[in-house]
Amino acid sequence: MKKYVQQTMDAVQKYIDEQMKNAPEDKTRDVLAEFETKISYFQHERLIHLMVTLAFAAFLLFSIFCLFVLPVEFLVAGILLTLIFFGLTIGYVMHYYFLENSVQKMYLMRDDIRSFLEPDKAV
Repeated sequence: MKKYVQQTMDAVQKYIDEQMKNAPEDKTRDVLAEFETKISYFQHERLIHLMVTLAFAAFLLFSIFCLFVLPVEFLVAGILLTLIFFGLTIGYVMHYYFLENSVQKMYLMRDDIRSFLEPDKAV
């Protein structure tokens, strides 16, 4: 997913930098429409990853709580489970951070295209 997001951003940025000023307005509107569609997909992906991240954070907190109430015989298993949830939570937080920042950069890129198409309605 990271590669796809980055490729999309790079392609649109390249269009903005190199082709947009000389391209027909219809092509720029098509690029904008396709980009807005992809932004909506990435927003959905971001929402799903937020929910998964929050779920794993809740599992992590629950496993930490269980460390205090588990009998001593299960302490090693509890620590192992807590470490697993900690690693997964960190991974999901890092991926969500990437998605969040990427989508916000895409908003700015979309605004650049729209301000080019409609300069009197610049953001």
